[in-house]
Amino acid sequence: MSAAAPTSPRPDTSQSEAPDDKPSSPVATPAGRPRGRTSFRQRFRRDRMLLLLCVPGVLYFAVFFYLPLAGNVVAFQDYQPFLGFKSSPFVGFQNFTALLAQPEFWSAVRNTLEITVLQLILYFPAPIALALLLNSLVGEKVRRLVQTVVYLPHFLSWVVVVAMFQQVFGGTGTVTSLLQNHGLAVGNIMSNPDTFKVLVTSEMIWKDCGYGAIIFLAAMASIDMTQYESAAMDGAGTWRRMWHVTLPGIRPVIIMMLILRLGDILSVGFEQMLLQRDAVGPDASEVLDTYVYYHGVIDGDWGMSTAAGLMKGVIGLGLIIAANKLAHRFGEQGVYR
Repeated sequence: MSAAAPTSPRPDTSQSEAPDDKPSSPVATPAGRPRGRTSFRQRFRRDRMLLLLCVPGVLYFAVFFYLPLAGNVVAFQDYQPFLGFKSSPFVGFQNFTALLAQPEFWSAVRNTLEITVLQLILYFPAPIALALLLNSLVGEKVRRLVQTVVYLPHFLSWVVVVAMFQQVFGGTGTVTSLLQNHGLAVGNIMSNPDTFKVLVTSEMIWKDCGYGAIIFLAAMASIDMTQYESAAMDGAGTWRRMWHVTLPGIRPVIIMMLILRLGDILSVGFEQMLLQRDAVGPDASEVLDTYVYYHGVIDGDWGMSTAAGLMKGVIGLGLIIAANKLAHRFGEQGVYR
């Protein structure tokens, strides 16, 4: 006589099939697009900690970058500090017309563009070359030591950098005295207007080249090592691996940094120029940043100096948009889509 098999309790289908109060996680379709959609309140509750972490950064950019944009209204006013924005008379584009008629403005534009071209030719490739050199070093300790040494000048102020160059290349500097002892009269390089633009470009390379190489070293670290191994098995030497593996691997980063550089192309350094302006004269050292300072803050011509600053920002924005579109046309990611 066989006993009846105990029946297992049947699941309560009425509860399991009831809709869940909690939002279900979105299910990705084969194309990668979420099938379910969550409400704004659910997404805000889910990401509230990330949003809280973003608050200081958003406030920083809002207070120090976006809020001062309202001051550009001075470019269209005959601004009087005692009258303020509301009571100063509106003059339209009169400040821009007067600015374009000034020879000093065009001299500042010419100096800025000459220094910019030198920086693009000499300064921009320098961090890439340094990163390639550091990446080729085999010894880890030697690489870290060289990295530390080349990073340090970035943390020095321009006052210290200019003083150091004065001690080396000034009229009684070390290099100048050494050359004079060997019959080479080079004079005072720090006060020579003809070599000033090369001098400021050299100072920038010495100060920021090591720090600028960090991002390229990070990009090189993300390259798959199997590509180097495959290239080595095919007989590629060091230079060919660098040319066919490393440089293509960091090409998107190079283009992105070039686009960002183009956006800031008319900012060639304010403190650096201000510190050396008296030594070489304004004809050689006046750039747009110092022009805005001397004509706005020193001479009190707020409207014209703000117009110069606004034109500089508009030109930089146009260069970023054009360079980004050009990068998209060549199949690169660019800065934004």
